[in-house]
Amino acid sequence: MSAIASRSRPPSATPACASDMATMPVARVERIEWRPLAAEDLAYVAALEAQIHLAPWTLGNFRDAIAAGYSARVGERGGRIVAYGVLMLAPGEAQILNLSVVPDARREGLGRALLAQFIDDSRRLGAEQMFLEVRVGNAAAIALYESAGFARIARRMAYYPPTPGTGVREDALVMRRALHDAAVLDLS
Repeated sequence: MSAIASRSRPPSATPACASDMATMPVARVERIEWRPLAAEDLAYVAALEAQIHLAPWTLGNFRDAIAAGYSARVGERGGRIVAYGVLMLAPGEAQILNLSVVPDARREGLGRALLAQFIDDSRRLGAEQMFLEVRVGNAAAIALYESAGFARIARRMAYYPPTPGTGVREDALVMRRALHDAAVLDLS
């Protein structure tokens, strides 16, 4: 991606006319650094969680996940955590417990990148299948998971806590993805 070396007005200024838009600089997307979730991140991640989700994990939930040895990862851009997730591994399977992207960083492929990392980690560590639960109303997440090979296998009725103000409990879809390649699966 190239950047324009000089400009006549700050990038936040409105172009004088439509033809000026061609010379406006394109915002540079900073690289995401992926790393393990650290103890010093917990309060910040829990605060993000409370802003993102209707039924957020608590600081204690994140702390317990780390203490239990679950795989937890964050994506940072410019020193700010913009994505995070928690993966639980068990003999033969893995479960994504949390995969979240902050609202202003969505639609940039961060959820897909973190999902791919969790799939790769699970395969490498011997999991044969992966599970997750997602709100039935979260169409963007469902589309992401289906595009990554997850299939809907069950529905948990009224699974999530009531939505504030409405009292309505949303269902969860349970999704599954095989982690083996059928072409190289040895069944002997």
